[in-house]
Amino acid sequence: MKIVTAHTMQELDRQAIETHGIPGLDLMERAGRGCAEHIMAAYGIRQGRRAVILAGRGNNGGDGYVIARHLLERGWQVQVLVLAARSEISGDARTNLDLLADDILSFCPHEGNLSENHADDLRQGDVVVDALLGTGLRNDLQGTYLEAVALINAAPGKVVAVDIPSGIHGTTGRILGKAVRADMTVTFGMAKLGHVLYPAADLVGRLVIVDIGIPAQLMDAAPGYAFLDERSMAPLVKRRDRQAHKGVFGHCLIVAGSTGKTGAAALAANSAVRTGAGLVTLAVPESLNPILEIKTTEAMTLPLPDAGSGFLTTQAISVIEKTLPGKAAVAVGPGIDRRPAGVTVVHSMVESIDLPMVIDADGLNALAEDSSVLHRRKSSNIVLTPHPGEMSRLLGSVIPDVAAIRVSVAQEFARSFGVYVILKGARTIIAAPDGTAAINGSGNPGMATGGMGDVLTGIITALLGQGYGTWDACCLGVYLHGLAGDLVAMEQGEIGMNATDLLERIPLALNRLVNLPTSQKNN
Repeated sequence: MKIVTAHTMQELDRQAIETHGIPGLDLMERAGRGCAEHIMAAYGIRQGRRAVILAGRGNNGGDGYVIARHLLERGWQVQVLVLAARSEISGDARTNLDLLADDILSFCPHEGNLSENHADDLRQGDVVVDALLGTGLRNDLQGTYLEAVALINAAPGKVVAVDIPSGIHGTTGRILGKAVRADMTVTFGMAKLGHVLYPAADLVGRLVIVDIGIPAQLMDAAPGYAFLDERSMAPLVKRRDRQAHKGVFGHCLIVAGSTGKTGAAALAANSAVRTGAGLVTLAVPESLNPILEIKTTEAMTLPLPDAGSGFLTTQAISVIEKTLPGKAAVAVGPGIDRRPAGVTVVHSMVESIDLPMVIDADGLNALAEDSSVLHRRKSSNIVLTPHPGEMSRLLGSVIPDVAAIRVSVAQEFARSFGVYVILKGARTIIAAPDGTAAINGSGNPGMATGGMGDVLTGIITALLGQGYGTWDACCLGVYLHGLAGDLVAMEQGEIGMNATDLLERIPLALNRLVNLPTSQKNN
């Protein structure tokens, strides 16, 4: 599914009207009719159902008037509460307002009108339709609109938002003071970023997209973002040749671990195995090698010089270099600690290894000390997997700044340094050096626990080792990671989930994608 910014969608509307000669009135009619059809399909087509529609003064309100007309034609009882005087309504919205009978309209231009005169009406609606504000909202709600949102959220009926729940920023997903909590949102043309990014995603409910007749060539050419779901990810999974052997599925090298952090190394290695890597070698400080021999039955281990400390020394660099022949992909970072020698090892690997490389955790912290090392990278396929805190350190910024503009932050860093960025969190962002970006649709809050990032590192490293292109490996790896977490949640719930639970479900997640019916896959 393609997702666009609110501005891009507004530009598509403009081009459809001005360049392709589609009357705005026609677009509004299709939007309102489509919304009415989805309301009836979801909440009943029988006569006598009651809808209360709250309409703003702009085109979102105009959509609401069209909805009212179509519901009336199907025998619904309809009341329209307009948060403006009739004289304030103009253009296509006014045309559709004038088609409605006066006895179903109430004009509430002043703060307090709704609460004083129509609170009971909202409580009696089977369906309450939010046609107040569209995706163009930029400032916090005030006055009558703030009052209306509170009344909608207090209503017992089902809430349907037109285009986007009022109070949500259409591009960033921020809540602008207060926002409507919808059971269903019917949007037009394409989904917007504000529908899928948190915190707004919690308020959208079931998202439905209505085709309003914007020419396909405009939609296809518009800049946008991929939303990763089963249908788009399933075709990426490679089916295995019946005559295949472990040598064709890649040998992965993972440099990880230190005293107190052997679990990070084991999780990364075991996840790579579970994702189908042919061979996995886990390079760890030699003092910890006996522990990792036990923790990683299916992976091989490579002891690295640590001077008996359990932490890498710079002598590890030559050992790593000697073991590179025959490797297909490399990862560095999980649990290696932030000591100076470890930083040197990471920088050396970036500057000397030309294989696909995943850098996570303390590997990212090493880069944060001197990010210019990325400009001296030897590999053209480096994947960084920061969480917001690590991203903040890479940028020299603070976490709230990253959280507010996650998509653009990931894109800009990827472009500036020529790397792939996976900015982790609810709705993980994937960004490529050319500016391409995607948003992950899998995963759940149970994954907010230690070790999950180590698992993701193993998954992506294994996919790179199996010959997946870097972009596909990033997208598929992130989606698989979340899907495995969703499978755990379905079996045992979210609370108490751990990283080992998740890595054991990776084969099940892959199998689910491989066996997704062809009819459900995007071609």
